[in-house]
Amino acid sequence: MNAPQDPKQYRPNVGLALFHRQGLVFLGKRAGSEGPYQWQMPQGGVDRGEAPVDAAYRELEEEIGVRPEHAELIEETDDWLYYDFPIDVRTKMKPRGRYRGQRQKWYAFRFKGRDADIRLDTHTPEFSDWRWAPLESAPGLVIPFKRATYEEVVRRFRKYSVGASK
Repeated sequence: MNAPQDPKQYRPNVGLALFHRQGLVFLGKRAGSEGPYQWQMPQGGVDRGEAPVDAAYRELEEEIGVRPEHAELIEETDDWLYYDFPIDVRTKMKPRGRYRGQRQKWYAFRFKGRDADIRLDTHTPEFSDWRWAPLESAPGLVIPFKRATYEEVVRRFRKYSVGASK
């Protein structure tokens, strides 16, 4: 989780923990994926010149159709969390091997809308299904190379989840 020697080798990215009023978090099932470990929280790249917080709001809308009026920002990580891509993932990327992994700023949002406000089809669908789940379940559902990052997100955002004192 510590910053690597060269952050330029890591694609800037945002991760989004969208919490329901009842303390459950949004998890999406990756479209076009099979097997275990296909559930994750929304995430996406930060465009050149874009502030990470602006990328977070953009990704909420692009990936799950949640507009800014339906999400209240409640916390942003001060630092970046890092993970490496496995070699097989890196070799499939274009241009090949450009990034060693991703560095992510994580954002916790409180969802103020209704389930009907969540739309997986507003852009190219990244998720085929979704559900509300306890935050603590996320590390066991995500692809293994992201697991340590998700464990850190759980540690930092646990206060917003089910059973946490509000």
